Amino acid sequence: MLELLHDGRAKIAVVGLGYVGLPLAVAFSRHFSVIGYDSDEEKIADCRAGKDPMGELAAEEGAAERIDFTADAARLRMASFIVVAVPTPIKGDKTPNLKPLKKATRVIGRHLQPGSIVVYESTVYPGVTEDICCTILERESGMRRGEFKIGYSPERINPGDKVHRLENIVKIVSGMDEETLETIAGVYGTVVETLHRAPSIRVAEAAKVAENAQRDINIAFMNELALVFHRMDIDTSAVADAMDTKWNALGFRPGLVGGHCIGVDPYYFIYQAQNLGYYSPLISTGRRLNDDMSGFVAHATVRELVRTKIDLARARVHLLGMAFKENCPDTRNSRAADVYRILQEYDLTLAAVDPEVDAAAFRAEYGFGLESLHDVQDADALVFLVAHEAFARLSWEELRAMCRADGPHLLVDVKGMYSREEAEREGFRYWRL
Repeated sequence: MLELLHDGRAKIAVVGLGYVGLPLAVAFSRHFSVIGYDSDEEKIADCRAGKDPMGELAAEEGAAERIDFTADAARLRMASFIVVAVPTPIKGDKTPNLKPLKKATRVIGRHLQPGSIVVYESTVYPGVTEDICCTILERESGMRRGEFKIGYSPERINPGDKVHRLENIVKIVSGMDEETLETIAGVYGTVVETLHRAPSIRVAEAAKVAENAQRDINIAFMNELALVFHRMDIDTSAVADAMDTKWNALGFRPGLVGGHCIGVDPYYFIYQAQNLGYYSPLISTGRRLNDDMSGFVAHATVRELVRTKIDLARARVHLLGMAFKENCPDTRNSRAADVYRILQEYDLTLAAVDPEVDAAAFRAEYGFGLESLHDVQDADALVFLVAHEAFARLSWEELRAMCRADGPHLLVDVKGMYSREEAEREGFRYWRL
């Protein structure tokens, strides 16, 4: 198959053109004939026009023209190598929501051709690819596994990260048998520098949920330190700087944990552990602690307003950064939005700002609007929830211009972008997580 793909006689299809699928389609299109499928016709129209939230298509001349974008599922029958990159969110009860994955798999199964390979990139708990997805493919296609092949290669796309790109990360690949694994490795090895061949699909699935749960726990540890150190009037950032002088320091910092990966994937592990009769105390506690940090930041903001002697009844509070992380337009599972909602309970005059985020899409998702960064004025408090580069570049003169001319001013700097000493010298009361 690899030879057929390289000479254009066989095609690759990428199913799901979001933050994971679209960069993958662009990378594959440099070497292969690629079909980009998504059921969202508006998204397909945008892709054909070279528009996407992360600017993947605009960043590379000809990328939009190289990919055959379509919302017609029947076109998938033209593909021999199909990559599935659809979201795997959680439900309101924090259990896995596999509906998007199952739906995509049913669509693929109806058009699957004998000898094709289907590779899943969506994050799942161990067993989903073989026990759930493969079963659906069999039912919809009328074939048995072996007549088509499956594999798993967990996505490691990091939106907004200009250093760790698809091309230079280590890509885990796995397949249902050795022949399938080598074909999958050959395809991905064309677009990424380094591969890790996992011994089984279940190992690859487990690695993905485990690596994100590990990161979640490490951040939870720093958040718990912050909760205690604030009671002791100790600067957690200063403690972390001192900790980082040790040779084996991990370099984690406290913060709000949202998004589609770290704030979600541990629940997949917890769910499957409970299915097997085991309650995961460490991962569950870390997840709960991180979810609670929005409340801690919101209540700390109110407390600091009072300490700054700002009248809550007249306080104008601007929250800057609504994306789930810095330098990224993605607002899924935004903990900054949670901070906004909690502060609404105090009847403050609130405004949200994020120059990276699509304002219309944000309002549709969260129910409140965004102001322009240039329109921020007469603020009593500036609450920086996300460390966008656009915020870090602001001068003290620009920050002061955003605030009321008279009266005390509060600067809440969750990620510690600014110097405490400089902030206080410029007349701000300063608080960071």
